[in-house]
Amino acid sequence: MLCCMPGVAFVPALLVSWSSAAFITSYVIAVLAGHVEPLVPYISDTGTKPPESGIFGFMINISALLAVITMYIRYLLIEKQNESSHFVRSSCNMFSLCIGLMGCIGMGIVATFQELAVPSVHDIGALVAFGSGVVYITLQSIISYKSCPQWNTYFVCHIRMAISVISCIAFIPMIVFASQISMTKIDWTPDEKDYTYHFLSAICEWTVAFGFIFFFLTFIRDFQ
Repeated sequence: MLCCMPGVAFVPALLVSWSSAAFITSYVIAVLAGHVEPLVPYISDTGTKPPESGIFGFMINISALLAVITMYIRYLLIEKQNESSHFVRSSCNMFSLCIGLMGCIGMGIVATFQELAVPSVHDIGALVAFGSGVVYITLQSIISYKSCPQWNTYFVCHIRMAISVISCIAFIPMIVFASQISMTKIDWTPDEKDYTYHFLSAICEWTVAFGFIFFFLTFIRDFQ
């Protein structure tokens, strides 16, 4: 199916499918191995212990690479469209790309430095990945509106902005609740201290992560 897509639409399609598989595969293995509770663990919790840690690290690094390629193609696409329409400044387009690449670097840090091995570095990488990702999709949503109606439909723009707003709203409590947790562990049970903070923060984290996935899904039509 991916090979039959016109243009370079296979790139965001591959990014979406691979990233989804990375999250789901590591989660299933971690739960079956008894390393995490099945009820909403952190994404990083599902890639901390072997064997899922190796799979998680490998697949997330590939996802980061695919995200770099997708963002760069998106940058080139906007530059090309802007030659005739002049709907956005080239510096704004470049700024959006740089923010997105920062998020990809954060993904690489998350994949390389496990949560329990080097928690401070891992947390910094996660903050950069999610923070930069939220800013990137928000900027892309704004650019999409500026390119209407010649290069985008308002329906797609509304979807992108809705995903951006939901991701921004989820990002803030994710950080706030995570900052209230006084211990670093992956095998949580409901009767433990700080479990509520962990649970709410994890829900927000999954919301933001799949917000990114659904956002890149909307790129497929543009890339055709």
